[in-house]
Amino acid sequence: MKYLIFSSLVVIAGVMTFCTGEKAPEWKPAENPVMTAWGENLDPASPWAEYPRPAMARDEWLSLNGMWDYAICPKDEERPEPQGKILVPYPVESALSGIRARMTDSLAIWYSREFVIPKKWNDKQIIINFEASDWETTVWIDDNLAAIHRGGYDPFWCDITNYLADTKKHTLVVRVTDPTDSGRQPRGKQVMKPGGIWYTPTSGIWQSVWLEPVGKTWIGDLRVVPDIDNGKLNVTVMEERCQGGPDGCPPVDMAPSLAEITVMSEGKTVAVASGLTGTSVTLPVPEARLWSPEDPFLYDVKVRLITGGQVTDEVKSYAGMRKISLGVTEDGFTRILLNNKFVWQNGPLDQGFWPDGLYTPPSDEAMKYDLEMLKKMGFNMLRKHVKVENRRFYYHTDRMGMLVWQDMPSGDDYIWGDKPDISKTAADSAMFMGELTRLIETKFNHPSIIMWVVYNEGWGQYNTPAVTDYVMAIDTTRLVNSASGWTDRGTGHVLDIHHYPEPVAPEAEKGRAIVLGEFGGLGLPVQGHTWEQKNWGYEKMGDTTALLQKYTDFYSAVRQMVAEKGLSASVYTQTTDVETETNGLMTYDRKVDKMGFAKVRKAMEGSRQ
Repeated sequence: MKYLIFSSLVVIAGVMTFCTGEKAPEWKPAENPVMTAWGENLDPASPWAEYPRPAMARDEWLSLNGMWDYAICPKDEERPEPQGKILVPYPVESALSGIRARMTDSLAIWYSREFVIPKKWNDKQIIINFEASDWETTVWIDDNLAAIHRGGYDPFWCDITNYLADTKKHTLVVRVTDPTDSGRQPRGKQVMKPGGIWYTPTSGIWQSVWLEPVGKTWIGDLRVVPDIDNGKLNVTVMEERCQGGPDGCPPVDMAPSLAEITVMSEGKTVAVASGLTGTSVTLPVPEARLWSPEDPFLYDVKVRLITGGQVTDEVKSYAGMRKISLGVTEDGFTRILLNNKFVWQNGPLDQGFWPDGLYTPPSDEAMKYDLEMLKKMGFNMLRKHVKVENRRFYYHTDRMGMLVWQDMPSGDDYIWGDKPDISKTAADSAMFMGELTRLIETKFNHPSIIMWVVYNEGWGQYNTPAVTDYVMAIDTTRLVNSASGWTDRGTGHVLDIHHYPEPVAPEAEKGRAIVLGEFGGLGLPVQGHTWEQKNWGYEKMGDTTALLQKYTDFYSAVRQMVAEKGLSASVYTQTTDVETETNGLMTYDRKVDKMGFAKVRKAMEGSRQ
């Protein structure tokens, strides 16, 4: 069994009775300013029914998403009686939770439900998985304390086999607390008093919860590293083992198991190799079909774990053969190279907020829709802004061919310009570095992620050179952006500036590529599709015609900077409106594509409208 202790959680001040045991009605969406079509048609019987971890998939699993009992009480009180029903995995502040409550750092939300383990799992270890819960999460199984986890964005799991009572039905109780902006944990743009560029918080369970059966030894993780220059794929299999529980657990001093790895292309075997768990196994992939936005080809990878001559676990994965690097192009500029060639990376700032689910998209289909629209608009990249998505999101960016700059969620204090970095206590530093490490570890195998953005501007920026060196050391396969915008310390692989509204390019450098990490923000509210009547954009547009003309002018300038100034990438603000911000390419409810995707594509290509 594993205890996972990393980071804190929730917040509330909604109109409801706390800790009285008074029953609330069955689920329905709470009143909300706007809803997406997916939220309006959500089936509470099967929310987020898709397998949550496609890059390391098992055939057998059991979703625990759906209706749970809940109660919200002062956090120093004992477990209360249920107050009503909440729909998991939607945050307590969201309309789709059925509650739309506001949490405070003095409150805790309690979840509970029963579950039955399938009979065919009787001789298996049972793993419970949480894709994400914000922020401090405590888990009990049949009244036995099973796990404590701190962190708002990273997946965590626990072997619950030893905690299962000898009964048919089992109880799962989860308690979550969240300091939001009263704490110093990574939190992105979540604040207690939303406004401007700051938004409604997400508290509690906000991603899928599920069970899996495994053997006495099982595959805990994979590390997949493509090497296109040498035509190889390197795979490391990490092993987990049951301990001190049911009969059959391996002795502590037993040698590592054997991992058998098969790489396939469209059903045909490319390579098979075996090696001990914990060691890198090299598989030849000759004349590899390279992964790119134009051709996001994925090789299938199958892994079997063999312990004592017996197959104890099997998972399915995939790999994209791609390389991201810096290089000097024929025009003398240092640029970002994809598969050893320069590709202008052009994408939106993608914040991942939803009017009805907040941090949680209403459905997998809804989440895919955003990506499909961005591809139709002609983007080949997105910057995932101070938020981490579930692993299905990166599966879709892998599959669709969308490059991803992944921000580390920020927190703490804010600095601007050339001011010194903020100071952190040892506990604050450990919290940030723990979540940063988990971000990289849990998303490492996704070929679409090509850059880690450690800090956004001066938000929580501290010890920048050392933190940058740390990220470069634990992931040598990607680029590192030390600070996107305005607080550059001369470190990392890129010099990244922000400029609103019009685009500009920094002066070219020899050692780093230059990028425009944010620009644009052209605001156009669409009546009937806004969060509030009062809204804003970095530059307000009068109508769609004016918006399209300005957008076209901006991209004419960007293309010139790419050609003449060595600009490698550009990030337009933003994919959708978010709460009072109306500078999205789409409205917050995703019901209006403001300029039309075909016109957006032509504007960026320089084609005539």
